[in-house]
Amino acid sequence: MKHYSTHAIDQLTRHALRDTSGFNWLMNNGYRELLAVFDAVRDDKMAFKFLMENKHFVLAAFVNAIWDDEKAFKFLIDAKAYDWAACANIINGDDKAEEVLNRSGKKHFVLLAHAIQSRIHEDNDKNMSPWGVMKNLLNFKKGMKKDEDS
Repeated sequence: MKHYSTHAIDQLTRHALRDTSGFNWLMNNGYRELLAVFDAVRDDKMAFKFLMENKHFVLAAFVNAIWDDEKAFKFLIDAKAYDWAACANIINGDDKAEEVLNRSGKKHFVLLAHAIQSRIHEDNDKNMSPWGVMKNLLNFKKGMKKDEDS
């Protein structure tokens, strides 16, 4: 399992909060997998595929644990990726996970969790707007059309 510095996690947090300097730092310093994490959380299938194909299994499990996948959470625990597991739990509303990370000096994971959670809520709000619903319907119809053509 690859260790990520506090600075790298902070840059991912900045990226999640729409700060382009975070994105640029991650790209320029070879952290494409962290960029893929954020994209995969936002349901980018290619980003998740990138994580899996490049053997970033802990990061892929983190993405799935955010969406309440118990097997992914267990994988994180078994891999001793406790910070990632606690980060996912914070996103899922576990206040105790936040307390544990704060007590152990891992506030950067707490901030990352809140940044991701904020973007998830923002994305869901966009999908529920009249325009977002219309776009989703059009994408669904395009997907159905592709299946019929296959």
